[in-house]
Amino acid sequence: MAKKELKAKVKALKAKLKAVATAVEAPLVEAAAEIVAKVKKAKPISPLAPASFPALPLIAGVEFAAVEAGIKYQNRKDVMLVRLAPGTAMAGVFTRSTTRSACVRDCQAKLALKAPADLGAAIIVNSGNSNAFTGKVGDEAVSAVTNGVAEALGIPATRVFSSSTGVIGEPLPYAKITNKTAELVAELREDAIEMAAHAMMTTDTFPKGAAATVEVDGGTVQIAGIAKGSGMIAPDMATMLVYIFTDAKISPLNLQKLLSRNTDSTFNAITVDSDTSTSDTLLLAATGKSVAPELKGASLKAFETALRGVMMDLAHQVIRDGEGATKFVEVRISGAASQSDAHKLAMAIANSPLVKTAIAGQDPNWGRIVAAIGKAGAEADRDKLSIKFGDILVAENGWRNPVYREEDGAAYMLQSDLVIAVDMGLGKFKRSVWTCDLTNRYIEINADYRS
Repeated sequence: MAKKELKAKVKALKAKLKAVATAVEAPLVEAAAEIVAKVKKAKPISPLAPASFPALPLIAGVEFAAVEAGIKYQNRKDVMLVRLAPGTAMAGVFTRSTTRSACVRDCQAKLALKAPADLGAAIIVNSGNSNAFTGKVGDEAVSAVTNGVAEALGIPATRVFSSSTGVIGEPLPYAKITNKTAELVAELREDAIEMAAHAMMTTDTFPKGAAATVEVDGGTVQIAGIAKGSGMIAPDMATMLVYIFTDAKISPLNLQKLLSRNTDSTFNAITVDSDTSTSDTLLLAATGKSVAPELKGASLKAFETALRGVMMDLAHQVIRDGEGATKFVEVRISGAASQSDAHKLAMAIANSPLVKTAIAGQDPNWGRIVAAIGKAGAEADRDKLSIKFGDILVAENGWRNPVYREEDGAAYMLQSDLVIAVDMGLGKFKRSVWTCDLTNRYIEINADYRS
C-alpha cells in the first residue's frame, strides 16, 4: 500500500473515531451539566435543623391537603388547603408593612367581620409567588382563589383566608390554583399537616412544626402549629407564615387577646436579616371539638402558657433555618433603663452585620457589640455595662475584663448555640431576641432567588 494511501486511511479512521467520541461524549456532557445544575439548585438542610419533623397530634375538626400546581416550583407540592369545622373561632396577626400583600389585606378585612358561630372556615396557601405589589390584579386573584374554595366547600367566601409567599411584584397565576381546588378538597384528611408544611416552603430547608398538650379542668386540649420562614425575617409581626390549630373551646375575642399578647415575645423577637416581608401572616384557629369546657380562669392561663410555648418553638425554628445560618444566637439584654431601650439594644446587636459576620467567622469580637450598643438610640453608660459570651465575662467597667482570655471567647464561638448577654446597669428592664449569623450562603441564596 502506498504511503500516501495509508495516510489517507489513517486520517479517515481518526475522523471516524472523533465522530464516535463526539456522539458518546455529547450526551455524557449534557447529563453531567444537568446533574451539576441540580446539585447547584439543591438546598442543603440547615445544620441547625431538628432531627426530624415532630409528631403532631391530630386536631379534631381540622383537615389538610396539598397538591402540585406548578406556580413556580416543579415536581413539588406548592399549594395547601386547610378545612376547619363549623364553629371554629379565628384570630390573626399580620405584617404592618405599608406594602402588604392583597392576601394580608383580605384576611384582615375578613377577621374584622362578626361571623356566625356555626360557620366553618378554610385556609389556602401557595408558595412561589407572594401576590404582593400586584395592584387590582392581585385583588382579583385573591377573590378568584377564595371564591373557588368557598364554592367547593360550601362556606361563605368571607370565611376563606388566603396567603401567598414567594416573589414580589409578579401576578399570581391563580388559575393554576383554582384548577386544583377540586383535587385539594378530595385529598383532605386529618393526618396531612406535615405535607401542608412542606407545600408552603420557599427558601426554607426544612418544614417547621410544634405542638403541645394541655390538661385542663374537664379534659385535654391539643395544639399543633406549622410555619414557614427563612429569609426576609424581622419583627413587625409575624415575620413568616404561621398556622396554629387547637381543639379548645374559646371565644374569638379571648383567642385574639392571647395571640396578640404573646406575639411580641415570640415572633416579634426574632430577626434573620432585618427585612420585613409584605406577606407576614399568623392565623390561629380553635375548633372547639375538645371535650373540655370553654376555657376560663386557670384553664385559660394554662392554655396560654402552652400556646406561647408552641409560638416560641416555631419562631426559634425559623431562626434555625435562617438563610445560610450556622449559629443560633440569643441576644439577652438586662438592666436597661426602659422596656423600649431593652428592645432597641437587643435588636441593634441582633441586626448588626458586623456582629453577625463576626459570629459567622467564630470571632469573639466584642468591640462590635459595643459599637451596636452605641448606635441603638438607647440610654447607655460605658462604665456601667457588662458583656458576656455565655458565662464568660468579657467586658465591664468601661473596658475589657482583666482576666478575660481571647482563647476562651474563641472556644465559645465554636458552639452552634450562643448567648450574647449585656447588662446595662441602669434599670430593671430586660429583653431577649433571637438571631443567626450572616454567611456567604445568605448572599448566594438571595442573589439567585429569582433565577
